[in-house]
Amino acid sequence: MARIERVELIMVDLRPKVRRVDAIQSFVSQETPIVRIFDADGAVGTGYSYTIGTGGPAVMSLLARTLAPALIGREALGIERIWRDLLFLTHATSVGAITSIALAAIDTALWDLKARRLGLPLHVLAGGAQRAIPLYTTEGGWLHLEAGALVDDALAARAAGFRGCKLKVGRPLHEDVARIAAVREAVGPGWEIFTDANQAFHVDEAIRRARAYEALDIGWLEEPLPADDLSGHQRLVAHTSTPVAVGESLYSHLHFREYLERHACSVVQVDVGRVGGITPWLKVAHMAECFNIAVAPHFLMELHVNLCAAVPNARWVEYIPQLDTITTEGMRIEDGQALPSDRPGLGIEWDFDAISRLAVAGSAGVIGA
Repeated sequence: MARIERVELIMVDLRPKVRRVDAIQSFVSQETPIVRIFDADGAVGTGYSYTIGTGGPAVMSLLARTLAPALIGREALGIERIWRDLLFLTHATSVGAITSIALAAIDTALWDLKARRLGLPLHVLAGGAQRAIPLYTTEGGWLHLEAGALVDDALAARAAGFRGCKLKVGRPLHEDVARIAAVREAVGPGWEIFTDANQAFHVDEAIRRARAYEALDIGWLEEPLPADDLSGHQRLVAHTSTPVAVGESLYSHLHFREYLERHACSVVQVDVGRVGGITPWLKVAHMAECFNIAVAPHFLMELHVNLCAAVPNARWVEYIPQLDTITTEGMRIEDGQALPSDRPGLGIEWDFDAISRLAVAGSAGVIGA
């Protein structure tokens, strides 16, 4: 075992290759903090997280001024202890998005370092429960697209082997129903269609819409309400047979506990980049398993495929490619399923030359020797 000697920080801003519009925003930017941790024996771990358009400089400041300095001299393999100590160190700003995103960048780097030291891929080190996870695509389901484009994308995705697609909702109800119905008619009954409201509705409207979607046999209604409306989610789940998915906007594993205990969701979409890293992600996944609830994480497919393969209750990986410009290899896909990497570490092959070229000005820094 060896102690941490140096931490390198950098941030890139990755812009989507397609236009992404949902019920509350247009997704035009992905600020991506990247952390590299070096121990005294020469082992290196690389981790990352993300924001959508804003908050990246605040994350980098928290990393540079508070969290990264606290790593120097720590035993790198003591991941649970480090995660808890850093959470306590930032207790005045926890639970919160900026803190959780910063913690995630460090925690994923520590898991990468540990897996590389042990010569194990992440999915094996973290559990090794599954060999492949079904994929659904979100890339052709954005809210600004008309029904014909949604149908064309769904048919192309099905032909390519995907097992389902996700459509954004948030237009007037009759338009949403018509758009979903057009895709359902095109793909038939044996293909999954998921919907995502991005927290756009009040509870009465969510109940009304969920009931209208029931006849279309959708796989779930995602983020129908603001994430802090726990009682509203309880009421919604009690009034519809449509599965309700939550988790993208929850920043603590304890918040997931509340949703599960109160039967306020049907699917857990815990996001490693938002919940604070792999350490709390695994807590949430195993907690959901105890409630017989499936995990279908939000975004970050290149990392989540390996975590989904680690646990038995992961059901789906969401296909939204975002790291292509800063990696040398993409996620493996066979027969509509995502396959975890068998290489030691997180399974992400970073292109550090590209990262250096795309770095946000002033974001790079080194803490320690």
